[in-house]
Amino acid sequence: MKIESVDQPREGPGRCGMRIWLAIPAVAFLCVCKLLAQNPQPHIGYVYPAGGQRGKTTLVTVGGQFLDGATNAYVSGTGISAKVIELVKPMSMGQFNTLRDKFLELQQRKQAAMRRGQRQTGAQPSSTNQWTAEDEKTLTEIREQILKYAPNRQAAPAVAETVKLEVTIQQDASLGDREIRLGTRSGLTNPLKFCVGALEETSKPHSTPPNPALDRFRERFTRAPVLTQTNTEIRIALPTVLNGQILVGGVDRFRFSARRGQRLVFVAQARALIPYLADAVPGWFQSTLAVYDAKGRELAYCDDFEFNPDPVLFFEVPSTGEYFLEVKDALYRGREDFVYRITAGELPFITSIFPLGGRPGETTTIELEGWNLPVKTLTRTNASATASVECVLLDTGKCPSNSMPFDVDDLPECVELEPNDIANIAQEIVQPIIVNGRIGTSGDRDAFRFRGKAGDKVVVEVRARRLNSPLDSVVELRELSGAVVARNDDFPDRSAALITHQADSYIVTALPSDGDYLVCITDAQQKGGAEYSYRLRVSSPRPDFSVRVVPSSVNMRAGATFPLAVYALRKDGFDREITLRLGGETHGFTLSGTRIPPGSDRVRVTLTAPQNPLTDPINLTIEGLAIVGGKPVARAAAPADDMTQAFAYHHLVPATELKVAVIGRQAMRLPSLILSSEPVRIALGGTTRTRFNLGSRNPGGRFELELDDPPEGIELESSAISDGTAEISLKCDGSKAKAHLKGNLIFKVVSVGGQGTRNRQAAQRRSPIGYLPAIPFEITDSGSSRAQK
Repeated sequence: MKIESVDQPREGPGRCGMRIWLAIPAVAFLCVCKLLAQNPQPHIGYVYPAGGQRGKTTLVTVGGQFLDGATNAYVSGTGISAKVIELVKPMSMGQFNTLRDKFLELQQRKQAAMRRGQRQTGAQPSSTNQWTAEDEKTLTEIREQILKYAPNRQAAPAVAETVKLEVTIQQDASLGDREIRLGTRSGLTNPLKFCVGALEETSKPHSTPPNPALDRFRERFTRAPVLTQTNTEIRIALPTVLNGQILVGGVDRFRFSARRGQRLVFVAQARALIPYLADAVPGWFQSTLAVYDAKGRELAYCDDFEFNPDPVLFFEVPSTGEYFLEVKDALYRGREDFVYRITAGELPFITSIFPLGGRPGETTTIELEGWNLPVKTLTRTNASATASVECVLLDTGKCPSNSMPFDVDDLPECVELEPNDIANIAQEIVQPIIVNGRIGTSGDRDAFRFRGKAGDKVVVEVRARRLNSPLDSVVELRELSGAVVARNDDFPDRSAALITHQADSYIVTALPSDGDYLVCITDAQQKGGAEYSYRLRVSSPRPDFSVRVVPSSVNMRAGATFPLAVYALRKDGFDREITLRLGGETHGFTLSGTRIPPGSDRVRVTLTAPQNPLTDPINLTIEGLAIVGGKPVARAAAPADDMTQAFAYHHLVPATELKVAVIGRQAMRLPSLILSSEPVRIALGGTTRTRFNLGSRNPGGRFELELDDPPEGIELESSAISDGTAEISLKCDGSKAKAHLKGNLIFKVVSVGGQGTRNRQAAQRRSPIGYLPAIPFEITDSGSSRAQK
């Protein structure tokens, strides 16, 4: 498909409709009728238990929606496999009522036969009043269907369907977090976390909300007791990993024995498993932990760990005896996806490290603080050749400690030296430099002095909260006279989507004059301590970027096109163009709209699948390329999902893999685009006509093009088609659109009605079919538009 642009001023021809009528072959149109409405995307809301012990096989329940045809499960990494055992999809209330009525009819026939003294099994019946073995079989089958698939109006629809998995973890599988997805008839689900641990696991039975309709049926027609949700108490032996779910008002209690002097650690994972809930406030399961003695007296309580919503409870046992660990939601909320995982025992746990980073290739000695640590220092060689965040942990044998982030950067470094609280004793530094420091006591303030020149741009950046430090930094850039040049408390970092409070500081400014300047840092809450560590960068801007691609699971048909959102996370004023490409093995996929314009933070691109389906999902890599500091740089795009928190807030939550499933062929092949190297130029405040060469198509059904998520101020105004050419008019509102804006236009193909249908409502039915490859555009001012006529 070739594109030509013809621009006209706003006072051009009147509207001729909002649709583009295109012809497709009649046979293809009839084939696609059953596929017009896109299947809802399969989605999973929880995995329970959310982990397992290596060397063991675990039965896992995955709850979600639109999971029809779930036959496969995919787990990231090696050494772990999963097999689908069964899918349980609740029947509709209509189906339930029909089966219940049929069951009642059979039950009445059976009772009537029993009253007449007839046998329940035997020869073939000679009248409708006899009871046969076939009748008994039907009655049993209906009872089992009702008990297994009965609908539950109290269950959350988003997690009402369940898939049972058998997950096998090899003995040599790496410890840590994995991602699990289901493969369904409609493709892949989103990923959720699954943890591989070293300790024995203790799991409560899978929980579901009360089901009054099913309880009434069970009570009347079966001998099974009515199942009710009660607060559970389970006996455990430490160390172990506890797995559970909290329903509304639920409280779980675990009983354990402990000896005097033991230093026990209980590390909860709840928000870490499911970071954001779209329909809950504050947007996650807020778990709490408490320890009670045998007399019911509360001895310890925790509802978070520093700035992390997931609690970590430290408990030094006062006397040998029996104790209880209590788990609940802080607001007594609950449902099936309130899943927790608690590592419990006399285990190593690092609470803080210092310094928080080092230089690549160098050896760093790290001071450790925490519980049950066999050593107080750790010496490591920073292996990364470029700036990155690595992990620090202690491997003590059976169970390693928690990991802590460790920042690796190639700038020169130094350590903060006290006293340096005020200007006349400020520590002298030479930029560029990273200072490893601490706000050692409550109210502490660190000051650093450096020399600068008028007009020089300076960046002052704190990395603390992003490195698991509780510091809520405030930084000021001052002249020696005391005049404040710049000040910052919190600066958001979109790459740190899991941090609930973005508390690190960032300043970029031009120095007003030659001379000495002070950088001062303190805690906004006037707190301090050994754990309040930071890395303070003072340097000229170091432009750079990273890339995110959304979503992390993509479902397509062979030959189809699918839109992706690509985000550029720009650093230190980097504003150059970023070019996108598929990296590594492309598997026959192509990417369109591959430029993120200068200064733009987001662009929508399209991915087109190969013409033949793929047997299994594949992993794709997208790379961003740009010129940074005069040199070409390539950055792998991190897969992510746009997750909603508490109905309103959006976060780009990172995933491990960009996984794509090609799940069959298209019912018809949509037109392909042959684009020139020049973008479509749209006149600001006017109307632009663009011609599409459709090639030869046989008459038949019809479909339209719609602009999908267009830039603000751009809309599809009118269209016309003749002789295999479609001409569309794009209207650009000068009060809303931005001049010189660049990006991509994405057209959705929509089917309208059916060929030969006489039903007016059916004739106007609109159903999406697919997308066309992305079309680059640029908004030009009116003068430029007139010049292009």
